[in-house]
Amino acid sequence: MTPAILAQLLAARADNRAVVLATRLADGAQCILPNPAAAAPLADLAAQALARDENRLHTIDGTAWFLHVYAQPYRLLIIGAVHAAQALASLAQMAGFAVTIIDPRRHFATVERFANVALNHDWPDEALAKLAPNARTAVVALTHDPKLDDPGLDVALRTDAFFIGALGSRKTHAARLARLAALGHDATSLARIRGPVGLPIGAVSAAEIGVSIVAEIIAVRRHATLATKP
Repeated sequence: MTPAILAQLLAARADNRAVVLATRLADGAQCILPNPAAAAPLADLAAQALARDENRLHTIDGTAWFLHVYAQPYRLLIIGAVHAAQALASLAQMAGFAVTIIDPRRHFATVERFANVALNHDWPDEALAKLAPNARTAVVALTHDPKLDDPGLDVALRTDAFFIGALGSRKTHAARLARLAALGHDATSLARIRGPVGLPIGAVSAAEIGVSIVAEIIAVRRHATLATKP
């Protein structure tokens, strides 16, 4: 790897940008993508690699290229250090997400309850403003408390987060949407919130709820086709 290539990778990391290092196996020549000057076949394959978050070997016109994705881990920001958050955080970490629990209630968001999980004790709107969700970030609100969930969702909807979800009944979610609409969010923006969050697997326990939420996040991340919720 040349100093110039390394500098580009470090700059991308500092800017929290996902990039692809393309290596031509025949001679070791390398380039960083996306790049406006890149030829269409290689540029398109790099875009696919970024979308799938997947390293892969490709052959273009008889020439072998290895595409390696360099990106920060996918993140899951959980609003509410509730019981279900414990299972969700653990399952999400096993799925490769960097998890942060956001809750100003320090007696809930403790190291004892969330070992090896990043804890943020700011109010959700302040925390999300600092954490700056991007296209590799999922945000899930679990508290059922509008004083905590609503400010966090308000900020999340103004970001590029690839997944936004909120726990609660359909009645609770309808009331939540009305409150967020009053804050200036239109129907298109509100449709980004997956609520009640989680795949409809009949989940009851905290662990089952965690499974359903992680499964939905992964499905959205992997662009899987999901059946319409009943």
